Amino acid sequence: MPASSGTNVSIPLEYKGHPLRRKDNLIYYGSMSDKYIIMLQVTDTKKVKDLDVATRVVVQLQYTDPDLKSRDRVVKKTEKDSLYAAIDVAAVWLDRALTTM
Repeated sequence: MPASSGTNVSIPLEYKGHPLRRKDNLIYYGSMSDKYIIMLQVTDTKKVKDLDVATRVVVQLQYTDPDLKSRDRVVKKTEKDSLYAAIDVAAVWLDRALTTM
């Protein structure tokens, strides 16, 4: 572990080269400066010991164009039964969308 210089610098979380941001039950995967982004919404959880584990996750590939209505931004949508399955699909969808721009 690197030595701390005393400043509180946050290192952004990434998965397969794209940034991850979390706000409550929403996880955004990708960069808003790209044409597409993934939104993962945890809609159901269960307790495993003392942790909440996602049991239903909605995955949406969306345009980042702020001029579009939120429902018009959605390109693809699916539902998965775990966060692992959801982020796996999300990585494939985002990579494919960004390489076909």
